[in-house]
Amino acid sequence: MVTEHRAVAALRVFLVVLFGVLVVFQTLSLPGQFAHMAAESPQDAHLRWPATAVTVFWVLCVQVVIVATWQLLSLVKNDRIFTEASLKWVDAIVWAIAAAWVVLVGVFLWVGFHADDPGVPLLLFLLTVGVTVLGLLMVVMRALLRQATTLRTDMEAVI
Repeated sequence: MVTEHRAVAALRVFLVVLFGVLVVFQTLSLPGQFAHMAAESPQDAHLRWPATAVTVFWVLCVQVVIVATWQLLSLVKNDRIFTEASLKWVDAIVWAIAAAWVVLVGVFLWVGFHADDPGVPLLLFLLTVGVTVLGLLMVVMRALLRQATTLRTDMEAVI
């Protein structure tokens, strides 16, 4: 139990750091990068705002996952992870991954139809497969959590 509390505390520290870095990335780095890209490559300047919006949206999806994970850690800490309350946070993670996946597939298709070099479409395909695996894994984990929650509720009713 002591190890679990240390792991939760350490994970929370890293989640705060990650969230903070993502806020800086979302508000300063990404807009600045795409502004620089537009200045350096005027033929691609029309992509500045769509690329900024898409990447900021992806970072927002990661931030939703971080917040939901924080809430799940609170439930773990309070020994309430196997309750109905945890399912809504897992649902938030699944929906954030699904939203990011839909946008990623759209970007993959757009880039795939407009690319001269196969490198970027292959990278986007790899990312799409990775996000697909992550999303499906979360759906399976949600099903396992639901089963464990049902079993725990049944056990508590018996005891």
